[in-house]
Amino acid sequence: MQELAPRQLGAINWLGLWTLYAKEVRRFLNVHLQTVGAPVVTSLLFLAVFLLALGRAVETVNGVPFATFLAPGLVMMTMAQNSFANTSSSILISKVQGNIVDVLMPPLSAFELVAGFALGAVTRGIIVGTVTIIAMAFFVDLQIHNIWAILYFGISASLMLSLLGIAGGVWSEKFDHIAVVTNFVITPLSFLSGTFYSAEHLPEAGRMLAHFNPFFYMIDGFRYGFIGVSDGSITTGVIVLLCVNIFLSILCYRMIKTGYKLKA
Repeated sequence: MQELAPRQLGAINWLGLWTLYAKEVRRFLNVHLQTVGAPVVTSLLFLAVFLLALGRAVETVNGVPFATFLAPGLVMMTMAQNSFANTSSSILISKVQGNIVDVLMPPLSAFELVAGFALGAVTRGIIVGTVTIIAMAFFVDLQIHNIWAILYFGISASLMLSLLGIAGGVWSEKFDHIAVVTNFVITPLSFLSGTFYSAEHLPEAGRMLAHFNPFFYMIDGFRYGFIGVSDGSITTGVIVLLCVNIFLSILCYRMIKTGYKLKA
């Protein structure tokens, strides 16, 4: 009986990478009402509450109708939170259930593991963002000013939060730990990034702090793609997100490469 030769994987195990990516996408699509539908409804509720509460008091922001200004920030916040939730929950659940070994044993490098998890989360962020934009378009006049800004900041922000989710999921040992990251890092940075207001209306100290918040740049750049107005430099935003993503990619790679809190 002829023996089968071992599979030659090459520099990158494309089949394994695709399998991990497909697994991550199917995981959230199997519960699409929870992972896609619920965030869209939440964003619409935020939109309704802010418009009802402030619609008459704040008619325009930076010369743009308040609803048009608010909508892109809500979309970006939703994309970011769901990208983070996808990777952090996937890794943490696997660790808690003890089946993380099923991901670590196949011939996948640390780079391929990071890429597979991150790309799955980016896909969820893009899907949630697209559906949210379509839903909001029925209530808000959304026009595209710069499609490249929308694509770059949308994808970069989703990648940034997906990588942060990988780091958080690997670091966490129980659900309380990931809740700490969500409640004390993700949510404050999201709410203090200019999602609901213009940073130009803040005091000088507030504006300075905002410009040290990477979430500010992702929301400001994404909003610029729709309304053509920004509070900060778009070029600076491009560089900041690129640098943060490179740093987080290296961090996640090192955490998985060394087996940090993954191997007994």
